[in-house]
Amino acid sequence: MSVLNSAQQKAVAELLRVSPVADELGRRFAAAGHELHLVGGSVRDALLGSLGDDLDFCTDAHPEQTLTVVNGWADAIWETGREFGTIGIQKNGLRIEITTFRAEAYDGVTRNPVVSYGTSLLDDLSRRDFTINAMAVSVPGHEFTDPFGGLRDLAARVIRTPAAPQISFGDDPLRMLRAARFAAKLRFTVDPAVVTAMSDMAADLDRITAERIRDEFTKLMSSVDPIAGLRLLVDTGLADRFLPEISGLKLEIDEHAQHKDVYEHTLIVVSNAMRLEGDEGPDFVLRMASLMHDIGKPATKAVGRDGRVSFHHHEVVGARLTKQRMKALKYPKDVTGEVVGLVALHLRFYGYGRGEWTDSAVRRYVTDAGPLLSRLHKLTRSDVTTRNRRKAAQLAADYDALEVRIDRIAAEEDLAKVRPDLDGNAIMELLGVPPGPIVGQAWRFLKELRLDHGPLDRDEAEAELFKWAREQGHIS
Repeated sequence: MSVLNSAQQKAVAELLRVSPVADELGRRFAAAGHELHLVGGSVRDALLGSLGDDLDFCTDAHPEQTLTVVNGWADAIWETGREFGTIGIQKNGLRIEITTFRAEAYDGVTRNPVVSYGTSLLDDLSRRDFTINAMAVSVPGHEFTDPFGGLRDLAARVIRTPAAPQISFGDDPLRMLRAARFAAKLRFTVDPAVVTAMSDMAADLDRITAERIRDEFTKLMSSVDPIAGLRLLVDTGLADRFLPEISGLKLEIDEHAQHKDVYEHTLIVVSNAMRLEGDEGPDFVLRMASLMHDIGKPATKAVGRDGRVSFHHHEVVGARLTKQRMKALKYPKDVTGEVVGLVALHLRFYGYGRGEWTDSAVRRYVTDAGPLLSRLHKLTRSDVTTRNRRKAAQLAADYDALEVRIDRIAAEEDLAKVRPDLDGNAIMELLGVPPGPIVGQAWRFLKELRLDHGPLDRDEAEAELFKWAREQGHIS
């Protein structure tokens, strides 16, 4: 341990903002005879000048002792992580987690860690995933502890493990995914020895639950540079353990021969989509749809007599494969549904520029997309990766024209709420039928009519309903 030097003090100036709360908390622990250290990602982020409002501390106090210290001082307390040695509190707008020193180990078979309490800060730091996350600053004393050269690696922008990577990943194989995620989040390079271990031990990822893999992968995809993380996952074979369809795209040349393979095209589409996200921040649904939009191509590849490659209906196959993969990764149904919907619709626009779309086709495009329309706009534009400038400009102009046309029709009709011109109650009253299948069939017929012809007045809608009912034999 050593007192922070002037350069380090300048680097952790972010700590000054939280220092009053952190130091006060440290004094409470010291008065009770315990140590308290800001640790891990909080120290890393402070050194990078990006410390947020979530703070991580470690202590030699056990959870029940921590509760005694914070009771009456914290604004709120939660104990959901108590079995893992963690007590959560809130104070002055800061979310704080305090975890007992750990001596965590895995038996190499089970999917979850066996957690036991450690006795020293050094033991706790030695079990952490990477050197940049194995630094600590004591409070209130502000003593800096860096036994594995984390500060040096932070300056070099490199990701290394405190112990040999084989030992670290053997303890918790999820750390291999975390290496890719930190490469994506921080734009750091991964130490060659770590990359080698990731490749050699990729199969160990099978020991990890789908939920933990999903959460880590979602963070990677939501990072500032997911492309770097994705490349690392594919190059090391980790992607093959939970998302093999992405690696499979390397085997296919795209039909326009504009890229080395569909994989490279896909990464460009993800990058394009990120540039269209706007101020709302990372859009996981859009990014995931961009990543998955072409995964149906390997299964639909066909070579014509002229030697040209095609992938007919790959959007249909891709939507099915996306649903299966996201279900296996335990994504929520609503998130899966949105991604699948975008994959299924991503080719719908092509053909518009040939003048084949009627107002009915535009209505169907908007209605089928529903709340996904703005994302579909972005995905469709992102999918244009041709190097032919004239072709790219024409496609962009065609889509500009489609959006203008959508806005025009939307101004004339409420496209966001396309409904039949007669509701269920009116259908039952006019046809003299009770609730049941006939009402649903009539409603769907009127919905299709509305999409084809636009709004009908009441008399026209009733006439069409009666005509349909007679043809179906529901009335004489």
